[in-house]
Amino acid sequence: MKALIFDSGTLINFSMNGLLELIKKLKENFGGKFLITKEVKFEVIDRPIGIYRFELGAMRVQKLIDEGVLESPLSMGISDEIIRKETQKLMDIANHSVQVGDKWVKIVSEGEISCLALSKELTDRGIENIIAIDERTTRMLSENPDNMERMMSEKMHHRVHVDESKLKPFEKFRFIRSSELVYVAFKKDLTDIKGKKALEALLYATKFKGSAISFEEINELKRL
Repeated sequence: MKALIFDSGTLINFSMNGLLELIKKLKENFGGKFLITKEVKFEVIDRPIGIYRFELGAMRVQKLIDEGVLESPLSMGISDEIIRKETQKLMDIANHSVQVGDKWVKIVSEGEISCLALSKELTDRGIENIIAIDERTTRMLSENPDNMERMMSEKMHHRVHVDESKLKPFEKFRFIRSSELVYVAFKKDLTDIKGKKALEALLYATKFKGSAISFEEINELKRL
């Protein structure tokens, strides 16, 4: 068994680009579970369903749950309480690792960290998994903490100190972005859009709806 865990940003990206049907097609080719935590469901369905501007997008994601494309961790025997406890633990570490002066900076949200909490539990149970997440900060905690100080300082226009010694629990998570998911879908001939510029259009669409991917990375994917 293997699992792909969806953060809210990735689902919103696919929804805004009219690509949610691709998630169904990817699931059919994946041979594993597509999971959504209670915290992410709150961000993409429960909260926006009451806002006229976002209601349709929330209903589209809910449809994926109703159809069994997206499932809760309980489908793999993992309770919301297990995820909640690990989420709070990881959030406390992350949000007490970056300082501006003598103040801690909140750098992560509950939804994205719940994905890491679920990933950790799956890994502890020997289940292969990867997290679909577009947000750069959470990925950098795991993939490139050395660059956190520079990135956060530039973002906040203040000198930032990152205590890297606290970030050990964030090692070894695996991530994939919306851009890379649409790349996989394109290469598997799952996309309805065809033609010479189709891949480029898909990649740029995900970039401009929140996927933290550079122009250089897009060009590299186009060359593969």
